[in-house]
Amino acid sequence: MDTPRRSTLLAGVGVAVLVLTAVLGPVLAASGDAATDGDAAERTLVGVQGVGSYHSGGRVLALANDSLAWSENSSETYFDVTRLENGSVVVGFMQGGYAQCGPYESPCARTGFRIVDPDADAGPEIVHEWSFPVRSRANSEVHDVEPLPDGGFVLTDMDAERVLIVRGGEVVWEWRAESRYPPPADPTTVDWLHINDVDRIGDGRFLVSVRNANQLVVLQRGEGVVEVINEDGDEATLNHQHNPQWLGDGAVLVADSENHRIVELHRADNGTWVPVWTLESAQGKRLNWPRDADRLPNGNTLVTDTRNARLLEVNESGTVVWRHQFPYLYLPYEADRVPGNERVGGPVYGDDAVAQAANQADAVPVLTPAFRLVSAAAPLPLWFGEWHLLSAVVGVGLLAVGAVVRRRGG
Repeated sequence: MDTPRRSTLLAGVGVAVLVLTAVLGPVLAASGDAATDGDAAERTLVGVQGVGSYHSGGRVLALANDSLAWSENSSETYFDVTRLENGSVVVGFMQGGYAQCGPYESPCARTGFRIVDPDADAGPEIVHEWSFPVRSRANSEVHDVEPLPDGGFVLTDMDAERVLIVRGGEVVWEWRAESRYPPPADPTTVDWLHINDVDRIGDGRFLVSVRNANQLVVLQRGEGVVEVINEDGDEATLNHQHNPQWLGDGAVLVADSENHRIVELHRADNGTWVPVWTLESAQGKRLNWPRDADRLPNGNTLVTDTRNARLLEVNESGTVVWRHQFPYLYLPYEADRVPGNERVGGPVYGDDAVAQAANQADAVPVLTPAFRLVSAAAPLPLWFGEWHLLSAVVGVGLLAVGAVVRRRGG
């Protein structure tokens, strides 16, 4: 076969592979990713970090079953959402373009929390904001804010790596991580610890996620850190986790983000924490950077599967009983089922032995880590998976080889 015909054949096969991938991929995926019981959820609050970007298109939204009840999108990014007793919603946010910048050059970004009134006459609107200026929009956000019984709020500050309580617009207490972790010269210039979650789990007692240390710490006001989960920072136990939920003394549910799973850890007799239940996939699709998991009063688990742009409610066996699929450019950060929000305490799974959830999809050597690297760099269609990546690489490779053969035979 002469060179032009050989190069044309290679290019033609490459184009065919790419076309078949694009055409058959979504068709075959649709049958395995169908919605389930739409009546399982009454209302779900969601904080969306961005649309197609970590720093644009944030929104707070409420779903009634699988339909959009309302949405507020005035911030570049939104994070943790919590419904207040009066029906308003408090949410962590980051926004640029402020003139009041303290020590930083104007315009600057500010972060903190906002309160959204979903029932305002003209539609959902911001009725309150507490914020402070930060050097950078990246890795300096307030990712979590929670209401306290006395009317104040406890929140995380990734810029200065601290946990603080705000009451009446003033900081009335704070815990700085440098009291336990050796600090850099200026924690506001580096993504040092990335403290991304705090939950009140008792009187003056808080569960705090120290993401970059792969640790959860129990913090007691007046005493400091009184317990550490994953003290040696073992990545096999926790790897850059988000949004842990305290199920009760000796049990915690965690979105183990960089391990791409949801894990329930129990305290063993020797004081270490061991996994008793994990969820790595649902409806045939592996989780991809999940960042929230809440154990619901009915015993199911609500999961925010960020890079797959979906919410899942699964039972203990891993079976999906409710699902909401966002457009693939969305980056959902956290979800709460209301009116109860994320609760302290809840049903626990597992026994002394590790009990894996059903429907786990096996990872594919080389392809799975490659797929996750690609999906972290750019949004992919919802149907796109490891085998689609392989076929796309083969198709592009054949096109490239065909071009080389034509050039050499030129």
